[in-house]
Amino acid sequence: MFSLAPLTPHSGAAVSGLDLSRAPDHAVAAALLRELGKHGVLLIRQQQLSAAQFIAFCRALGELAVQPLHKFAHAEFPELLLHSNIVDNGAPIGYTDSGQRWRMDGAHLKMPPRATVHYAVQIPVENGTPRGDTCFANTAAAYEALAPALQTQLRGMHAANPYRPGQKRRAIPFYMDAGLSQAFRRGVEHPVVRTHPGTRRKSLYVSQACTSFIRGMHDHDSDALLAQLYAHIARDAFIYRHQWRRGDVLIWDNHFIQHRTECDYALPLRRLLYQAQIKGGLHR
Repeated sequence: MFSLAPLTPHSGAAVSGLDLSRAPDHAVAAALLRELGKHGVLLIRQQQLSAAQFIAFCRALGELAVQPLHKFAHAEFPELLLHSNIVDNGAPIGYTDSGQRWRMDGAHLKMPPRATVHYAVQIPVENGTPRGDTCFANTAAAYEALAPALQTQLRGMHAANPYRPGQKRRAIPFYMDAGLSQAFRRGVEHPVVRTHPGTRRKSLYVSQACTSFIRGMHDHDSDALLAQLYAHIARDAFIYRHQWRRGDVLIWDNHFIQHRTECDYALPLRRLLYQAQIKGGLHR
């Protein structure tokens, strides 16, 4: 069917033996999702995909979310978001915020996506070195490395995750931006500790870019605990750093994988990634 090779001791696996220009059948798609739950990140290299082929592959994995950033969605496929720094006729062709702080996709939504899929159409290369690496943190491994007393303390806690946690305080439920739908702006509370529906592993569900405060704690105490958790999650022991190549397909499990991108490139170095998100939600 396909074979796997680990990327790090704690997370990530390289998948070989698949040509994604032909959408996988149900058995292969189900096997990929099972392995995704185990490894957190799956890498499939050397693919040559049109937008239609990329979306067909993603649809084989599950129902896709329509992109709320409509102006950066593909003209033919509303589920496909363009991530790019390329400018055409004076305007960006894609979403330029590649995310330099650790984040979970869709944490501001009541039902965040199950997984995210990226396809590298164009990668910036400077002096032979690819730029714009994406780093992934395994928050299940991070949770399991916490002291038992802290694990017990965190279970049952809930944290607020507005679209822009920088607006921060508790009286502001929305980030007002006419380019975003109200559902996209709305912030929600999620458990600080999540349980994966497949593996039943527990993981941390707070991040620098998404979380504003922990409900029921004074601001100072909430900020201090969050800072402690952020520093713990970002330890090298839990990180896989991906150096992109053109043709890479990368899938990550949104239940227990956080990500951030190194923004060490600028025009004329050009970057273009396709993104799709698989629905499915997160279990408590």
